[in-house]
Amino acid sequence: MTLILLALMFTVVTSVIAWYLAIWALPVMVFVETFSFIHATETRFLLSVLAAGTAALLSVGLVLAVLFKARNPILCLLARAVFVIPAMIAGYAVVHGVTHDAIESAIALTLLCGTAGLITGIAVLINLNGFGELAPHA
Repeated sequence: MTLILLALMFTVVTSVIAWYLAIWALPVMVFVETFSFIHATETRFLLSVLAAGTAALLSVGLVLAVLFKARNPILCLLARAVFVIPAMIAGYAVVHGVTHDAIESAIALTLLCGTAGLITGIAVLINLNGFGELAPHA
């Protein structure tokens, strides 16, 4: 009984952490991929971190600039999708990592993880719409 309660508590805690940190899925993914690509070319560690950090900041800046300046709704939808899709993948992966040993049915596991990814994507969309309200409209 204690193990079940511990697993349930761990799932809830990781879900809450994923909910609050999901908005940062895009820059983290850009940072990790850029770092691994640049570091694989035998570049020094500090320069790889600097380049990856710059790429992550540029990715966020580019998406927010499109959200603030674009008047085309399709372009705004694509900018939101660029933020939401990595967060959905991260939400799916977090719940899969926590529950893959506890749930034997592949269908149930996929449905649970897919629902978690969808909820995480909705969380990012809500947070991103909060950024959109800060934009000056002229």
